[in-house]
Amino acid sequence: MEAVAVRPEVAGTLAAVDPEVETIIRAENRRQHNKIRLIPSENYASQAVLEASGSILTNKYSEGYAGARYYEGQREIDKIERLCVERAKEVFGAEHVNVQPYSGSPANQAVYVGLCAPGDTVMGLALAHGGHLTHGDRVSISGMHYKSVQYGVCRDSGEIDFDQVEALAKEHRPKLLFCGGTAYPRIVDFARFAEIGHSVGAIVIADIAHIAGLVAAGMHPSPVPHVDVVTTTTHKSLRGPRGGMILCRAQYADAIDKAVFPGLQGGPHNSTTAAIAVALKEATSEEFKLYAQQIVANAQTLAAALSVRGFALSSGGTDNHLILMDMTNKGITGYAMAKALDASGIVCNFNRVPFDPRPARKPSGIRIGTPAITSRGFGAEEMEQLAEWMDRVAQVRANKALELDDRKAEYAEITTEVRALCARFPAPGLLYDGGGKPL
Repeated sequence: MEAVAVRPEVAGTLAAVDPEVETIIRAENRRQHNKIRLIPSENYASQAVLEASGSILTNKYSEGYAGARYYEGQREIDKIERLCVERAKEVFGAEHVNVQPYSGSPANQAVYVGLCAPGDTVMGLALAHGGHLTHGDRVSISGMHYKSVQYGVCRDSGEIDFDQVEALAKEHRPKLLFCGGTAYPRIVDFARFAEIGHSVGAIVIADIAHIAGLVAAGMHPSPVPHVDVVTTTTHKSLRGPRGGMILCRAQYADAIDKAVFPGLQGGPHNSTTAAIAVALKEATSEEFKLYAQQIVANAQTLAAALSVRGFALSSGGTDNHLILMDMTNKGITGYAMAKALDASGIVCNFNRVPFDPRPARKPSGIRIGTPAITSRGFGAEEMEQLAEWMDRVAQVRANKALELDDRKAEYAEITTEVRALCARFPAPGLLYDGGGKPL
């Protein structure tokens, strides 16, 4: 009997092979077009970044580093990784770069694995004060396996309490000192952190996951001349794929590389590496510099418009891409505000504010940012309109006299207005038909 070759269907389109998944993706495509996306960690990657991210490089396994792999057939992969590393060095001025971490949290974990041991003392900005889980929070592995000391912001100014940082550093003499965060709206004084950390023998790490695009464009001071290690994601304000990078001084290169591979992970995601390379090339353009400038201008315009309408902004405003605000004086929680905004076509995340008496799942604040809406071309006029909508939503949600149906009707009216605005600003990388409608 003649043998018949059997192989899986590999030639069909997504719509033909799996219409269920394709339908969900199309629905998400429409959502990303129709809603105003204010989550500061989200953005719209360019078509070029998306093409590289979804390329045939997905097919290749590449454990090891360029020129020293454990698999054959790496000629083109090595070119991609070397190109990505060189572009990162050029953009950020770093001595050494590892582009293999799968994202920001694994990048931070690699720093722990490479530069200290379980039980060592580490310091970072408290999560409730704008830090990240991986900076020593007790629910993270960074707080479980290491002795974590957390610093915060000043109650009156909302800015980093450097007197506290210095006192804690002198008392505990941490092995690692993290600076940077995910909900801190002011310029980070990396030089001051480096001075404090190095005075007690700490290795100083700057996490710039949120502000990497601003640093690349010169809209936020760079930590590279001051600190020992820099970690970052490659999406957010850098507008690349979901990935991570570690930049460090040459003396830490070997330890960091060994921590990433084989310490924490196997082969890198080569399609992501290619997409990071594309994003880094885009970050060297004049267009990107103007984009980063507009991110900050939009955030400051929006902050001023919200402040005029009585919103309580953490630290009184912003120097970067994000705004953190306490909804208590509006008579609602941050959780309620985030849900009401989503029902009105505006997407943010609920977030604790410094010294928040409420729990993390039902906090007092919300966190908003301007990278994604700036990618769409929103400017000062749209910021004023957005502040007006947010004020309307807050008033509707806080009005206990409104019946639920009446409240939903108000949200629906705002949603219609939001969609009309979004229709004027197609987003990079999304799928549209010939008439400009999202597919």
